[in-house]
Amino acid sequence: MTNNKLDIQEFLDQDQKKDLLRLLTAGSVDDGKSTLIGRLMFDSKMLYEDQLSALERDSKRIGHAGEEIDYALLLDGLKAEREQGITIDVAYRYFATNKRKFIIADTPGHEQYTRNMITGGSTANLAIILVDATKGVITQTRRHTFLASLLGIKHIVLAVNKMDLVDFDQQVFDNICADYTRFITQLDIPDFHAIPLSALKGDNVVDLSDKTPWYHGKSLLEFLETVHVGSDRNLNDFRYPVQNVLRPDRYFRGFSGVVVSGVVEKGDSVVALPSGKQSRVKSIPTYDGELEKAFAPQAITIELEDEIDISRGEMLVHPDNVPRKERHFEAMLVWMDEKNMDPNAQFFLKQTSNTVRARIDQIRYKTDVNTLEHSEVDQLKLNEIGRTVITTAKPIFFDPYKKNKATGSFILIDTMTNNTVAVGMIIDKIESEYLPSKITSEEEVKIEKGIGLVQQSEYQKRYNQKGATIWITGLHGSGKNKLAFSLEKQLFQSGATVVLLDGSTLRSGLNRELDFSPSDRAEHLRRVSHIAKILNDQGIIVICSFISHDEDIRSQCAQIVGKDRFHLVYMNADIEYCRTNRPELYKLGEDGKISHIPGFDIEYQIPNNANLILKSFDKDLHPNIVLNYLGENEIYPLK
Repeated sequence: MTNNKLDIQEFLDQDQKKDLLRLLTAGSVDDGKSTLIGRLMFDSKMLYEDQLSALERDSKRIGHAGEEIDYALLLDGLKAEREQGITIDVAYRYFATNKRKFIIADTPGHEQYTRNMITGGSTANLAIILVDATKGVITQTRRHTFLASLLGIKHIVLAVNKMDLVDFDQQVFDNICADYTRFITQLDIPDFHAIPLSALKGDNVVDLSDKTPWYHGKSLLEFLETVHVGSDRNLNDFRYPVQNVLRPDRYFRGFSGVVVSGVVEKGDSVVALPSGKQSRVKSIPTYDGELEKAFAPQAITIELEDEIDISRGEMLVHPDNVPRKERHFEAMLVWMDEKNMDPNAQFFLKQTSNTVRARIDQIRYKTDVNTLEHSEVDQLKLNEIGRTVITTAKPIFFDPYKKNKATGSFILIDTMTNNTVAVGMIIDKIESEYLPSKITSEEEVKIEKGIGLVQQSEYQKRYNQKGATIWITGLHGSGKNKLAFSLEKQLFQSGATVVLLDGSTLRSGLNRELDFSPSDRAEHLRRVSHIAKILNDQGIIVICSFISHDEDIRSQCAQIVGKDRFHLVYMNADIEYCRTNRPELYKLGEDGKISHIPGFDIEYQIPNNANLILKSFDKDLHPNIVLNYLGENEIYPLK
């Protein structure tokens, strides 16, 4: 019994130490990707009895392999995939042999599923590119190879499948290899092997076949078990993005995360970015005790000797080996959103554990994934790939993607929907003198004249509203301010971009030197009108709450703002109602302590052209009346 326990423990220990190979399969429709993986699992005795029974039953019922077992059914799990005999989504399968563990991503072959292949291949060490021996190298073969190269996959296996349909002819195989080699020399793929096989029959999949005596290489499984990928991992550049700060008690403060590259040891000097503060690694604690060293891709906690203020999104590195710190860089971008790219939009850029705002300054060119040809475009569409210039709101720390996948990759997130719209691979930084200029000669003329470069239509699209001024007039105590502040709150909560201007705020600052004489009142409102116009020009809704008792002055304000953007709301409340609301003010007037009170000692001219007339303030009714007016006049929201 004791020996059995020891044997089991020994087996578990050996299994734990096995190397892991992540790979993807790609190819054209019906090249046999799913069949190959199914065969690989079947022949390597990696299936349970119930899986075998289900496979045999499904092969007879819905299989596409005639009397043979349809091994593709092991991977094509979606109903639509089984019905059509194609792969739509990325299917992951896990299995192990005595030598290695495997995670296989079976990716779609259709061009419209390019983003699925990018997702499946983002963590792969090796790609199996399938070619139908009866068709040879085709457009999809080149596309998938280019995508593998883009993802930084260093090992490619060209699996020439269906060799049984060409009688295992060596000349067919050699011609396909020569054609593929001419194409792959254009790409950065250092390790390439070609294997002739039949996924359906099992030739050269797990064991070498006697039908290809002219082939002197390894079977597919033997190659996968022995291909060396350890040197692919970056163990030179220590990069440790902090994901969380651990404070279980007042005696311990650790920083948790994943070592995305490099090695760290106890006693190492480290520097925190972006602060630049240095310390040493005090300990690397784990549940099973302290580690002397840690390396990629281990998830660990690091305790430092010094109390350094570090939070999520920052990075620990060795002081003599730091990444680039830049706001501007070039990147290959794969657009993954159904909605086309908006070149003027702002995005969230998430890189490691850090998130910043970013914009796309330029699309250098779009790459045709089928021909590798470059073309000029203004935007990218779903599944399209382009070389772009990205600018972030603050510097990020990165390495070029070819050097370090973890710190050289990122995603772009839509700021409104939080959808991931693109994935990117950083090429390198870009010097400021080479940054693209979006200013044309016509725009330079506009700048000299003080004319803005953002069109009204662009503001409207960004804010979903038209710039407009809601001018609320009425006596002291009529409810102007209550309406203005209530309206501002409801507009803001509904997503509008709005600014409120009221008399007391402006007179305490911008217009503090002006009194309440007729001339100063007019100057006061003239300044307010110009502020409202500037804000309206930038697409902002402005709410103005002013008595503005003179009809001529209100007309001048409308001319300054623009009559089509000036919307007058009259609070129709008589003097008795207003006295009740502001008794202290009117008492001062009666006592002769203040003068020039409209409706009391100077005339208030009732508007004859008000867009809305509202009686005594009702907080539950009046803001909604104005909101309905804005909607009916397509001010906010836009239809």
